[in-house]
Amino acid sequence: MRNNAERRNTLLDAAITVLAQHGARGLTYRAIDTQAAVPPGTATNYFPNRDDLLTQVAHRVYEHFTPDDTTMAAMHDGPRDRTKLAHLMHDLATRVTAYPDGHLALVELRLEATRRPHLRTLLTHRIRADVDTNIAHHTDSGLPGDATTVELLYLAINWLILETLTLPDLFPDRDTLIAALVDRLTDTHT
Repeated sequence: MRNNAERRNTLLDAAITVLAQHGARGLTYRAIDTQAAVPPGTATNYFPNRDDLLTQVAHRVYEHFTPDDTTMAAMHDGPRDRTKLAHLMHDLATRVTAYPDGHLALVELRLEATRRPHLRTLLTHRIRADVDTNIAHHTDSGLPGDATTVELLYLAINWLILETLTLPDLFPDRDTLIAALVDRLTDTHT
């Protein structure tokens, strides 16, 4: 198995694109090599089997979606109110939809996980860890709401992102929906 990190990332990014555009059935070594513009057989030198490939693709998608230090620092700037929370949710939706192949590949990986227990376990642990980290950041920062608020935001924002990427004309005013979602989930009078 090859160890060139730059080439591996190129192949993984190509696999993400293939997965997003052609689904799990279209994800072949040949398709990855073609997308990455590398010689035939290159992907097989980096990924010994399909399970390994899917696992590494999942990790690579999350590398792309992990916020940078500047984004993380901005979470702690300014007041910790509904407006700030809505702004953070808007930024999240914008950041994820800016890399549509990543999100669509993740959806394909989730579908594939229904047939591959190892992938299901990996995604379950990774996503649960992300949600728990988000809960900790949320509660530590003093933003309105609790752990359930974060979980509901996670579910709603993820589905809104999926709708934006697959049926973009269905909910054209995403910002208004996000603001309403935050207001309703953090309303202490209900």
